[in-house]
Amino acid sequence: MAWKQIPLLLLVCSASDRADLFPVCKDAKHHKTKLGPEDKLHDQCSPWKKNACCSMIPQIWVDQTFPGCPLCKEDCQEWWEACCTSSTCKTDWHKGWDWASGKVPDTAACHTFQYHFPTPASLCEGLWSHSYKVSNYSRGSGRCLQMWFDSTQDNSNEEVVKFYVALVTAGAVSHSVALLVPSLVPVLPLWL
Repeated sequence: MAWKQIPLLLLVCSASDRADLFPVCKDAKHHKTKLGPEDKLHDQCSPWKKNACCSMIPQIWVDQTFPGCPLCKEDCQEWWEACCTSSTCKTDWHKGWDWASGKVPDTAACHTFQYHFPTPASLCEGLWSHSYKVSNYSRGSGRCLQMWFDSTQDNSNEEVVKFYVALVTAGAVSHSVALLVPSLVPVLPLWL
């Protein structure tokens, strides 16, 4: 089955009514309870401003990850190509920071992305604590997340969410689940 090939985009929970799986916001400290417009997002987040779960907050970003979200293979390749000659001092940006000083840990060795991540998959799957899993699917398939989309058009990632909601509704997934709304995962702009 196709759903076995794509890592879980689904967050385990007890959902009594399948209709409540889309659209939803993550039940987390810094998220809205319902999707809605957010006009004060950073410029690079503008594609998501019509339907966002997060609000701009002047605080340190908190680790609230979803493991294994299927990332379209072209997006991963382009991400790696865009960053391979840039430098980073950490291989996992979710862990090991010295938040008190606001600096990279003294033990971190700074090298090019290509040094730390020799393949596109090693970057896409490793940089954010395995939040992403490189998919065999391509953009437009409705089965993988796209980092960027034309903000004048509908968010193509909503189709991905609907696909996984349909799997849940059809009983193709054996336990109750809720979805991360992939249209709210603007990771790429954080380091461009």
